[in-house]
Amino acid sequence: MEQIERFVEIDAPPTVVWQILLEFDAYPEWNPFVTAIEGKPIEGEELRVRIEPPDSRGMTFEPEVVAAEPNERFAWLGRLGVPFVFDGYHEFHLEPIGEEGERTRLLQRETFRGALVPLLFDRESIRAGFDAMNAAIKARAEEANVAA
Repeated sequence: MEQIERFVEIDAPPTVVWQILLEFDAYPEWNPFVTAIEGKPIEGEELRVRIEPPDSRGMTFEPEVVAAEPNERFAWLGRLGVPFVFDGYHEFHLEPIGEEGERTRLLQRETFRGALVPLLFDRESIRAGFDAMNAAIKARAEEANVAA
C-alpha cells in the first residue's frame, strides 16, 4: 500500500470550496492536475476522470463515487482492471477552521493498493499534481469568496 496526503488552508468557507470542487464543467479552466471529470457526484455513480500529472503520462479512468457528503467529503475508487491489481482510493476532506469556520483545511489523499503498485506508482509526480491542484483550488475559492 502507498498513500499520499497533501493539505492546503484556504481563506474561504467549506461551502465555497465544495462548490468549486464539484463544478466539474469548470475543471479545464483552472485545474492543472484533474483536467476533466464527467458524471454526477452522487454515491454509486461512475465518473470519467482525466488526470495530467506533471512530468508523467496522463490517463483517463472511470472510478465509482463512494462518498459525497456535502461540504465535508468527496471520494472515489478507481481500479485498473480487476480488484487488487491497481486500486486508487481518492478523497477530499474539507474541515472548517477559524473561530467562525470561515476558512477551510482541504486534505487531498490517495491510497493505492494492488500487485502493480510497485511498478506503476510515481509518488513525486502525483504529489506535484496534488500540490498544483490544491494551489489552484485555493486561488479560485479565495477569489470567489472575495467576490461574494
